[in-house]
Amino acid sequence: MEPVNTDVSAESDGAAAAPDAGTGARDAPGAATLGTTTLGTTTLGAIQLAVEELWPESLAEDWDEVGLVAGHPDAEVRKVMFAVDPTSEVIEEAIDFGAELLITHHPLLLRGVTSVAANTAKGRAVHRLIESGTALMTVHTNGDSAVGGVSDVLADALGLQDVAPLTPAANGLPEEGIGRVGDLEEALTLGDFAARVFGILPSVAGGVRVSGDRDGIVRRVAVCGGAGDSLFGEVRASNADVYLTADLRHHPASEAREAAVNDRPYLIDVSHFASEWLWLPAAAEALGNVLADQGHDVEIRVSTTNSDPWDFILTPGGD
Repeated sequence: MEPVNTDVSAESDGAAAAPDAGTGARDAPGAATLGTTTLGTTTLGAIQLAVEELWPESLAEDWDEVGLVAGHPDAEVRKVMFAVDPTSEVIEEAIDFGAELLITHHPLLLRGVTSVAANTAKGRAVHRLIESGTALMTVHTNGDSAVGGVSDVLADALGLQDVAPLTPAANGLPEEGIGRVGDLEEALTLGDFAARVFGILPSVAGGVRVSGDRDGIVRRVAVCGGAGDSLFGEVRASNADVYLTADLRHHPASEAREAAVNDRPYLIDVSHFASEWLWLPAAAEALGNVLADQGHDVEIRVSTTNSDPWDFILTPGGD
C-alpha cells in the first residue's frame, strides 16, 4: 500500500490536510516526529505509565483488549510509532524506523486466538514483533472515550463547540465517553458539511457517503470515530441534525432513516480507518508532551501506511 502524503508537525492539532481530489486515491498520512530530552533510560514500563495517564484502561469497554500485547516493561525504548492497525505492513514500517514500541489503535488479538503459530497471520505478526524486539501496545476504546480521544479530535477538526459525550463513561470524567455531540459555529447545508468532512480526512477509496437532503441545514453534529451504528438511540436523544461515523450497515442505517424526525438525523458514512487516523498525530503529540515533562528522550512518529482495506471504488459515471 502507498503512504499517505499528509505531513504533520509536532505542533499539529491532529487534523490531516485535505485529500487529493478523485475517488480511489491511496494517499496516506505523513510521518509526525516528536522529540524529548533526558539523561536517563526510558523503559517500556515508563511509557506504559504515561499511556495510562492519557488513556486509562478503566475507560475501555468490557469486551475490549487493550494494553501491552508484546514486550518487556524493563526494555529500553528510544523510538515509538503510532498506527491505526497492526498489519504486517505497519509492523515492517515500525521495524524499519527502528521503533522499540508500536502503539496501535486496533488490537491484534481482540477475538479468541488458540494459536500463534508462525504459519498463521496473527502468529506471524507476534513472531515478527518479538524477533525484532518491537513491543506492541493497544489503545482502543480507552482512546475513544478519553479526553482528547478519537471522537474529540474528530469533533475539533470539524469545528464543533460545546462538545459532550454521546454516551458518558461509567468510570470516567463527565467529558469522557463514547462519541461526541456539539454545534457548528455557523449552520451549513448538508452538502457543505459533507465537503468539510471530506476535506479533513485522509483520502481513501471509499470517500464519503451521505444520506439526506443536500440542501438541508445542519448545525448540531454527532460524531463517533470508527463503527458507530450501535449509537443511533443516543444520537436521536442528542437532537443532532447529522451523524458522522463509519461502517454503517444497511439495516441499521435504513432503520435510522425510517425513524428520523423531520428527516433528522442525516447520516454521513466514512472510512473506519480515515475517521480514526486523525487521532494519531494528536495522540503522538500528547504522549510526547507527557514524556517530555518527565524528562524522557523518545522519538515518536505516526505511521505513513494506509491500512484502509479498500483499494478502489467504481461509481455511476466513473471509470
